[in-house]
Amino acid sequence: MATAIDVKPETVTLNNDEILRYSRHLIMPEVGMEGQLKLKAAKVLCVGAGGLGSPLALYLGAAGVGTLGIVDFDVVDFTNLQRQIIHTTADVGRKKLDSAAEKIKAINPFVNIRKIDTRLSSENALELFKEFDIIADGTDNFPTRYLTNDACVLSGKPNVYASIFRFEGQASVFATKDGPCYRCLYPEPPPPGLVPSCAEGGVLGILPGLLGVIQATEVIKLILKTGDPLIGRLLLVDALGMKFRELKLRKNPDCPVCGKNPTIKELIDYNEFCGIRGEEMPVETTNADISVEELKRRLDAGDDLFVLDVREPHEYQICNINGHLIPLGDLPKRVNELDPNKEIVAHCRSGARSAKAADFLRNAGFHNVHNLAGGILAWADRIDPKMAKY
Repeated sequence: MATAIDVKPETVTLNNDEILRYSRHLIMPEVGMEGQLKLKAAKVLCVGAGGLGSPLALYLGAAGVGTLGIVDFDVVDFTNLQRQIIHTTADVGRKKLDSAAEKIKAINPFVNIRKIDTRLSSENALELFKEFDIIADGTDNFPTRYLTNDACVLSGKPNVYASIFRFEGQASVFATKDGPCYRCLYPEPPPPGLVPSCAEGGVLGILPGLLGVIQATEVIKLILKTGDPLIGRLLLVDALGMKFRELKLRKNPDCPVCGKNPTIKELIDYNEFCGIRGEEMPVETTNADISVEELKRRLDAGDDLFVLDVREPHEYQICNINGHLIPLGDLPKRVNELDPNKEIVAHCRSGARSAKAADFLRNAGFHNVHNLAGGILAWADRIDPKMAKY
């Protein structure tokens, strides 16, 4: 497991342009020439070029981290732009890797950028991580967080972690020699669907900036071997109340990956561990589903269908198809509003919540319930292109 970060500053030098660029670092006794050379010699891997990865990569590049790896496989979407500040409107449709590398190079041409165009997986993580000194986790889903953590422990690399949701975030440094790992804090993932994703629950666009900057700060402190890193501490950020709290963490001696007698000695199937099918297809299409085309045809034909919208009221205000609004969380106590003899079509934004609603209703004795496959996003894509999307 990781101890101190040992970069070899004697293998690099700074030219006059770099000395001028980093002059505000060089006059700080905590950094100086020796520290700046450590930064240039360091190799940091950012997992993700999204909300957290944007400020993280920009600031590490600006600070002079010599080799900056970015692993990402996604493309820029309009919904990213509210928080992923490394990308612009002109980048929509481009690979995030290309967009991010272009911006970092524009800030600091002396940075060596490693673009890794792939999905991080159990098959490639250990091989990728061994080339870097520090791993910075900017992911947004539980399988990849557990994968990143376990790969860091097994490869002896510190895991600079952050996560965000709505107005709240948290950060820590995991997988060091004497500190805890992510599994010490969260031995088991939450049940599938219990914690909404940012796409379902939203996130304040500024929040990943706060947490990404904290991550970048922790990375730089590890490289410089200065200050008090967030090892054994979980920093909790409440942006709505602008409060910062700290929880002490301890290394769990019974942790299955970093404990005294680890049982996890190789990377596993993390989608299976987290109880999900994978990110590409979070909800399986079944015979009980109905397509948006079929729903449109039947509504136009005047069929007696009851359209049930299980989103939240603020989502309904963005766009709707005139369904009866009962948020998923309210459905158990408002189920009496529904007629069990009616044919019901449940829908949400993308189909995940409405699938749960349909299952609940069937278990409650409703025998003619369908889930709208793809949700209102599919309706906007294939039925009404003028409808607002979110």
